[in-house]
Amino acid sequence: MVIKRLVLDVLKPLKGPSIVELAQSLTELDGVRRVSIVVNEIDVETITLTITVEGESIDFDDIREVIERLGGVIHSVDQVVAESEAQGK
Repeated sequence: MVIKRLVLDVLKPLKGPSIVELAQSLTELDGVRRVSIVVNEIDVETITLTITVEGESIDFDDIREVIERLGGVIHSVDQVVAESEAQGK
């Protein structure tokens, strides 16, 4: 299975790296072509984000590692688009 698209609900501290830095770090990963981040809510200490990641072969563990390294926590996985690696064979 190859993951082509992920939509994640992420909680990130208000202080720390910006969403621009988060997007940049995610797009530097192998297999990631596009990242979209939408701010859904801002509280006193946290920001709730919807992060959409698209690419040819997304590694979920790599995505999670970057988000956690930058202080975020994945609250839920709201969408996954995957294809069989046998497609086109």
